[in-house]
Amino acid sequence: MTEYRSAFLQTLAQRGYLHQATDAEALDELAQKPQGITCYVGYDCTGPSLHVGHLLSIMMLRRLQQAGHKPIVLMGGGTTKVGDPSGKDEARKLLTVEDIAANMASIKTVFNRFVKFGDGPTDAIMVNNADWLDKLNYIEFLRDYGRHFSVNRMLSFDSVKLRLDREQPLSFLEFNYMILQAYDFVELARRYNCNLQMGGSDQWGNIVNGVELGRRAHDLSLYGLTCPLLMTASGQKMGKTASGAVWLNEDMLPTYDYWQYWRNCDDADVGRFLRLFTDLPMEEITRLEKLQGAELNEAKKILATEATALCRGREAAETAAETARKAFEEGNFGGALPVVKVDRARLEAGIEAFALVLEAGLAKSGGEARRHIRGNAIKLNDKPVAEETQKIGTADLGADGRLRLSFGKKQHVLIEAA
Repeated sequence: MTEYRSAFLQTLAQRGYLHQATDAEALDELAQKPQGITCYVGYDCTGPSLHVGHLLSIMMLRRLQQAGHKPIVLMGGGTTKVGDPSGKDEARKLLTVEDIAANMASIKTVFNRFVKFGDGPTDAIMVNNADWLDKLNYIEFLRDYGRHFSVNRMLSFDSVKLRLDREQPLSFLEFNYMILQAYDFVELARRYNCNLQMGGSDQWGNIVNGVELGRRAHDLSLYGLTCPLLMTASGQKMGKTASGAVWLNEDMLPTYDYWQYWRNCDDADVGRFLRLFTDLPMEEITRLEKLQGAELNEAKKILATEATALCRGREAAETAAETARKAFEEGNFGGALPVVKVDRARLEAGIEAFALVLEAGLAKSGGEARRHIRGNAIKLNDKPVAEETQKIGTADLGADGRLRLSFGKKQHVLIEAA
């Protein structure tokens, strides 16, 4: 491992955030200077919430601020209108201006948990690239900046090359995305003295374009740094589960489910996730990741509570942990479990078990729900569901108007008659 002198890069290296850097030595020197680093990460507004897959770059902004530098959260109000082709097999669905604005308002709420905003020298700021992209004069922009981009080089970047190699269409609109992202970096450098862009490794080509555009067009010294795209030990993309994405916003995913995502991680991921997604000191993480067997489950509970506390608040995290403890240690399933409301008339008629399992989010398809039941993995009020087409109805409701469906020992959903 390269030895860095700045606290910022030391932390990134020790905790496993570093993947690529355009000039790590010069960046390390800059991070030791009084003026420090001003760094941005961009987030397009394609949905109402970010998910755990975005959390790595958010945590990097947190580490940056903890080391005494200034973070910029860039909302992609402009670039969302184009769509980033990176890592995509097809073009993103184009959203209306109203949809983008609503998504942006929803996404913004989570960042207050991770970085401190304000007017101080190291306080984070949030900006919207629509503020400058929406005002661009196309001919003037092409004349001033288009001449600095080589189409030959652009065709070599993975975001473009993979689509072309698979003979999948790539629109001219999407092809422009990397130019707009590069221009974002230049604009942030001019407006806010931003000198570093961070992102996932799939953004490397886009980031390098911005660094080079700053140098060619305005003789700016800019830097790029990426984190690895994380896969779990089981080979699954970070942030995806059988029941869907692990959303950061509470209105998209209950805190109990968020806590359970971390609690249910693979044994091999515990140490890595503690480094990346909690503020626990390295000495404590080293101790926890050495635990074996049943003791490792305690480390997973600590991971779940600490990661949830950062995203949802300490009180909510501890409530989720206590709900889980009661459920698994005392058999008492509290009201903090996720609740799915089902029309009472449907329950009176009876709903086939596999269909209700799917509706509860315990499977991602009807076929998977059927397999869960055939494998004796689904329980109704603690009793195994024997048949895929078994009718579940009002007779199964408790005095509180709810029944409980469970997948294995760790995933539980309350079904409530509405």
